[in-house]
Amino acid sequence: MNLCDINTLKPLLKRHGFTFSKGLGQNFLCEESVPVAIAEGAGVDKDTCVIEVGPGVGALTKELLVRADRVTAIELDKRLPALLKETVGDFDNFDLVEGDILKVNLKEICAAFESKRVVACANLPYYITTPAISTLIESGCFESITVMVQREVARRICAKPGTSDYGAFTPYIDYHATASVVCEVDRECFIPAPNVDSTVVRLDIRKTPPVDVDEKALFKLIKAAFAQRRKTLVNCLSFAYKDKISKSELEEILVSMDLSKNVRGEELSLIKYAELLTKLP
Repeated sequence: MNLCDINTLKPLLKRHGFTFSKGLGQNFLCEESVPVAIAEGAGVDKDTCVIEVGPGVGALTKELLVRADRVTAIELDKRLPALLKETVGDFDNFDLVEGDILKVNLKEICAAFESKRVVACANLPYYITTPAISTLIESGCFESITVMVQREVARRICAKPGTSDYGAFTPYIDYHATASVVCEVDRECFIPAPNVDSTVVRLDIRKTPPVDVDEKALFKLIKAAFAQRRKTLVNCLSFAYKDKISKSELEEILVSMDLSKNVRGEELSLIKYAELLTKLP
């Protein structure tokens, strides 16, 4: 069964009385090269166990199942288990967990994989992209995370300092992982077609962060730096740290780091933020 073929997909959905939910951000793949690219880009093989988020009708699931030791899919929509039973139910290496990726116990689910390599794959609904990626990263369960996201989000994930796409989420990703683009996916590859194009990105989780500073304090600093993007870094931080340091002292610190007093938050790399943190009181 080709789960990306419109002539297969539409009767399948009709048979199960399924209609797309805008609230759940549902867009199913209808281009068969994309699930293959995701599964191969994630490096899935027989020594790999996979957590898949949002399997939909199982187009990506099927490609993962033929490659992986085991696949556990996490699906929130209670209408889809019956449909998945028809499309991938014959695979004996498939498990389904009904639940919300933001609420399930990933450590408990992954414990069943024992000593196998564990990765995550997902075609994420756009409305939960950032929290879902953060949840997957912070679970500490995965060697890599390969996700399809809105192209704009992919650009933010992979952005370089000093570019318009660089935001607070960029150094967060850099702290935890190295990011690379697997492939681009046009909106016409989905049914129904969304209003934006997508990109598949792979995040290879770092064994240790590239900077050795207090994580909580670092991301408090980065959040403050991007709180008012149009303002200079000094103005942002002098407000956020007003009880600890003066504006003139902040300017002196930036100059000591070979930075302009008028530098903005998007111009600092993760390493520069870590250096700045060590100089703050």
